[in-house]
Amino acid sequence: MIEINHLSKVFKLSKKQQKELKTKETTKTAVDDLSLMIHDGEIFGLLGTNGAGKTTTLRCMATLLKPTSGNVTVNGFDTVKDSENVRRSIGFLTNEIKLDPQFTPDYMFSFFGKLHGMTQEAIEARKEELFEYFGITEFKFKKIQELSTGMKQKVSIAVSLVHNPEIVIFDEPTTGLDIITARAVIDYLKKLKAEGRTVVMSTHIMSEAQKLCDRIAIIVSGQLVACGTLSELLSETNTDDLEDAFFEYYRKNSREVEA
Repeated sequence: MIEINHLSKVFKLSKKQQKELKTKETTKTAVDDLSLMIHDGEIFGLLGTNGAGKTTTLRCMATLLKPTSGNVTVNGFDTVKDSENVRRSIGFLTNEIKLDPQFTPDYMFSFFGKLHGMTQEAIEARKEELFEYFGITEFKFKKIQELSTGMKQKVSIAVSLVHNPEIVIFDEPTTGLDIITARAVIDYLKKLKAEGRTVVMSTHIMSEAQKLCDRIAIIVSGQLVACGTLSELLSETNTDDLEDAFFEYYRKNSREVEA
């Protein structure tokens, strides 16, 4: 179980960032007093526009960022005070994490397996399973820089799952992928759920969230504006699909934020 309690994250802005954002403010609030509970064994989706705070929220969950205020606990462990225990139970994937282009998938997988304290026998068994599933086996001795974008993404997913984590946190796992590769990733997320794993994912692809997620949270300007099952969100907004529901929440709450 993941519990997020009144999470806020404020970043200081450099002069360059102020110029890029066209603001005189010296800080930016990426996440604003957000509280959520994610249950064991569910696929939980975070929806929001670019800059809404999805990635910052996931990075706080994954111990990569320290909250400005509030806290996050994963299986009872605080992400700041007990970060090592949290990292043992999670796998985290973001598009901004790049594997070293000079190494091979085979080497990178073994390297990260050893970082997690796995035996060579366990690493090889896990490698065979994941490489076979994602079609990496025939490319495992090629340098990562020689792989296609889709194959690099599949290698990144395999590496993030090397230690068979209880909780998988994916930041927009299918962004930029072709339809075949994206389908393989989605099918694997379903497989993880069938095995009793907890999956937390951010996405801006509504059809993906609608098909996959047991519950969905919608974030606007760092604030939680809705959370529930698909049917609950549709009922609350009197809409027929998730995209329409999202725009209803966004229109209402973006006006309130601007006001």
